[in-house]
Amino acid sequence: MGIEAVIYDMDGVLVDSEVYWDQARVDFAVERGLRWTDAMQRQAMGRSTVGWAGIMRDELALDMSLDAIIAEMKARVIAQYEQRMPTRPGALESVAAMQAHYRIGLASGSPTEIIKAVLRITGLEQQFEVMIYGDEVGKGKPAPDIYQEALRQLGVSPARAVGIEDSANGLRSLKAAGMLAVAAPSPDFPLPPAALALADAHITTLVDFTPQLVAGLSRD
Repeated sequence: MGIEAVIYDMDGVLVDSEVYWDQARVDFAVERGLRWTDAMQRQAMGRSTVGWAGIMRDELALDMSLDAIIAEMKARVIAQYEQRMPTRPGALESVAAMQAHYRIGLASGSPTEIIKAVLRITGLEQQFEVMIYGDEVGKGKPAPDIYQEALRQLGVSPARAVGIEDSANGLRSLKAAGMLAVAAPSPDFPLPPAALALADAHITTLVDFTPQLVAGLSRD
């Protein structure tokens, strides 16, 4: 028996949104006379809502509650999504193709409100059998909790599941959960060699994330 399930990350994988998150954080900082750097962004990528909000508060030395940071960031990002949803080329077609061959799930560290907005605008809200939101699990990526919960709800063992991630934290989460991992970094945020080394496959476009690629990753 080979692969049974494919689980997608959302930000940076289905939608090329890390640029939006980065710009929202840059603007957030600039309006306060501060500077958000690329290194800070990489720390925040792939983490849970509370995780990235904590990084923002610590790195920018903010005198704000995590709830206030989260609320402002959600409003900024959703406003950008409503103007233009930056789906990655081949992403929607990939989900449809995978659904015909495997059980599919979504495991995103983003806030529920953000995820629902993306799924509504892209029309993906009916595609996933299981959807796990970042604010539903105790520990965010790189901890394995979100993928473990997705696997539990699907009733699939880690060895029979493939995950796709764009960030180093996401790949660490997949490997900690015992899953096969595909690295699909956003063009604007390439992964360092150490992160790519965690992946069982590396692609540069979602056009290449096909059922044939997944079948070739089987441990059988």
